[in-house]
Amino acid sequence: MTHLACTILIVLLLPSWSSPGSLAQTQTPPKKSPTRSEAKTNESKAKLNEVELLDAQRRAFAVSLLMSLADEARSYRDLALRPHVLARTADTLWEADSDAARTQFRRAWDAADKADAAEVHTPQTKDGFTGMVVSLKNVSGGDLRSEVLALAAKRDRSLGEEFLAKLTEQNNREATDATSNVTQGTNDSWTTSEATSKRMLLARRLLDEDQIERALEFAVPVLNQVNEKTISFLEALRAKRPELADQRFILLLASAELDPTSDANTVSGLSSYVFTPGFYVTFSAAGGVRLSPSEQPVAAPNLPPSVRNRFFMVAANILLRPLPPPDQDFTSAGRAGKYLVIKRLLPLFDQYETNIAVALRSQLAALMGESGVVDQDDDFLMIQGIKSDSNLNDVLENMQEKLDRARTTRERDAIYEDAAVVLARQGDARAQELADKIDNAEWRAIVRGYVDLSLVQFAVGKKDAASVARLAKVGVLSHTQRTWAYMQAARLHMNSQRSIAMDLIEDALAEARRIETDDPNRAYMLIGVATQLVNPDRVRAWEIITEAVKAANAIAEFSGEDEGISFALATASGLKFIRINESDFSLASVVRLLAKEDLTRANDLAKSFRNDGPRSVATLAIASAAFESSERKAGNLSPFLRR
Repeated sequence: MTHLACTILIVLLLPSWSSPGSLAQTQTPPKKSPTRSEAKTNESKAKLNEVELLDAQRRAFAVSLLMSLADEARSYRDLALRPHVLARTADTLWEADSDAARTQFRRAWDAADKADAAEVHTPQTKDGFTGMVVSLKNVSGGDLRSEVLALAAKRDRSLGEEFLAKLTEQNNREATDATSNVTQGTNDSWTTSEATSKRMLLARRLLDEDQIERALEFAVPVLNQVNEKTISFLEALRAKRPELADQRFILLLASAELDPTSDANTVSGLSSYVFTPGFYVTFSAAGGVRLSPSEQPVAAPNLPPSVRNRFFMVAANILLRPLPPPDQDFTSAGRAGKYLVIKRLLPLFDQYETNIAVALRSQLAALMGESGVVDQDDDFLMIQGIKSDSNLNDVLENMQEKLDRARTTRERDAIYEDAAVVLARQGDARAQELADKIDNAEWRAIVRGYVDLSLVQFAVGKKDAASVARLAKVGVLSHTQRTWAYMQAARLHMNSQRSIAMDLIEDALAEARRIETDDPNRAYMLIGVATQLVNPDRVRAWEIITEAVKAANAIAEFSGEDEGISFALATASGLKFIRINESDFSLASVVRLLAKEDLTRANDLAKSFRNDGPRSVATLAIASAAFESSERKAGNLSPFLRR
């Protein structure tokens, strides 16, 4: 018998040689049935594994989507779109993979640098002032590097400072004598250096995204300067952190008081924070006026008396400084500007600081005797933000007085227009009657349309659903405006009267389809309708968003970006704006909502966009939805599962 056969025989015979005791020891005891608690625990663990697996799959899908988009963006023909998409990709990717995101930020910066150098989005002027246009664009943050800088700084301060230093250095090298005159001027509380402008634009973007501490880190180095950007930053900060903003404003007051170059325009700038947020006015030595009105009137903040009193003390110290000889007066406001600033602010001193008001009147009298100082009786300019328009009867009385003095039809039309605009902004339906009295038929239609849209906006703010629906139906509105009005009426009715809301959505859809096929607003309004339908009728929402994609593909200019829609009216007292909030028709928002239900279908939808711009917007939204969905699912786990 071979060795192998012997071995097999021994193994087979082993059990028969075992004793009964040893056999009992080797037998496996029967398994005990799990208790109900143990079964529940096992089930929870299984669910945890399933959730973790799904979470990992979603995150992997999102990362893969973003990396593919970044690779695609580097080959875009549109040089301006490359850095835009790369920076957005890096921002979305940051939480999942900061190292990869930082690499994409640097690629975005390089792409933006090349695109800005090529001036791919700068209009060429016929008179050869392209250099000045570039400089103004850079100061206002319109260059692509500023966009990359803002997103990078939000994620990594050191990277933001690095890009900011590069940007300032590059812009200084590119500056010409002509552009330096635009960006470097006297302390007129209006112009700022390009470096300051960049820093404050960055800080404001961070503040708008509620990154308050990070925004202050970038803003503090220049918050000792009085200019439009620093004041508007503090105004925005006050809306979020009042005490912190007031503290910074007190420090700014102290700095302005000690600065020998502070003048009347400095005071005018500081007064914006105290009394006229969003409305900023300065004067030139020749009596000229520069102002930046807000789109909507902003009420004066309810400042602590100590802050308001401190402003008046500092303002008085600056305004009552001895006048230098006329040939040595190098202040930005000059004699004429100082006169106008005092005249404008005097009603406020009369109200709060009567003793100082007496001294300022003496200063006015002295200035009036100076050559070159001309008294201006510009009611709009002198009362804007200082006196309230709340007494509409006074508006009508003033209108009638002006009409009695008017000599031409054109003058009367302008008077009716101004009064109609004021009444409409206050929600007074009499504005329609005034607009209808304008003699020029073409202009009458324009003003009436602006009035009706203003009334819609006022009613929306008051949540007056019935008035919004009525104006949507009978108002003198464009198809785009009427679509938006119907959508607002539907939104206001949705919780209380869903059937009415759904009918209004159908009215909005009908109006959206009447918009010209070559108008980008057609696609945006269809997106808005789809957004309204996401919650009440998800199936219908998918149908309308598909229709919106077809509309977008027919329009080469459709970018898919959340830019908002503004309507402007030029009046005798300046431009008036009405802005429709972009959140009502955001492509990114509706795709993100739909992607949370079905990632695959949403991804197919994104791929159906013909143009790179909207396709990238949709793709980024899908990746964001995948990350958000994972975080939400993890957040919904029970304490046991999270352990």
